[in-house]
Amino acid sequence: MTTSLIGPMNVTRAVLPVMRKQRSGLIMTISSIAGLTGFEFGTAYAASKFGLEGWMQSLEAEVKPFGIDTSTVNPGFFRTELLSEESTNFAERTIEDYNERRAKQMEFWKGYNGQQSGDPANLAQALITISSQGKPPRRFIAGADAVETAEKVAATLRQQTDAYGELSSSLAYRYKPASLVSKAVGRKGPFVRQRKPSA
Repeated sequence: MTTSLIGPMNVTRAVLPVMRKQRSGLIMTISSIAGLTGFEFGTAYAASKFGLEGWMQSLEAEVKPFGIDTSTVNPGFFRTELLSEESTNFAERTIEDYNERRAKQMEFWKGYNGQQSGDPANLAQALITISSQGKPPRRFIAGADAVETAEKVAATLRQQTDAYGELSSSLAYRYKPASLVSKAVGRKGPFVRQRKPSA
């Protein structure tokens, strides 16, 4: 949380006074595909990225009147040092119920190090390109694997929305038509049903 969420907040808080004064600027933050969907044994990491997503979406509305743009970048897997032994820390405390699956996940991460398909240099160039545009995108999905993930997330959200769309749309207060209300209101005022006092 400190690195992925609080850190970007603190940096942004430091530069916003300058950007507001000059009435321009671009705040670009690096999220992740974990900010679009959670994954097994990535609960804390995904929570930090989902928090970052919500913060950036809200921030966009707050700073837009000052001519400040925001861009959220959702990279897939790039061949950085993220999965190296020096950069990766696994919790020492284990829970027996999860150990078998946890061990498999750890082996996957270790084996995937150095095999990521994304080239960090290409990503850097892409970020320079979009940041140089007159109107940078509010979101940039970075990497073919990230695009595939985003498409699946969008399809799943649509499916979940449609599955209970009718029920979801029926939850508002039901108001009586004005004609019925007028009939219920007599010359002596609205009809009020009084409860009999309990014995």
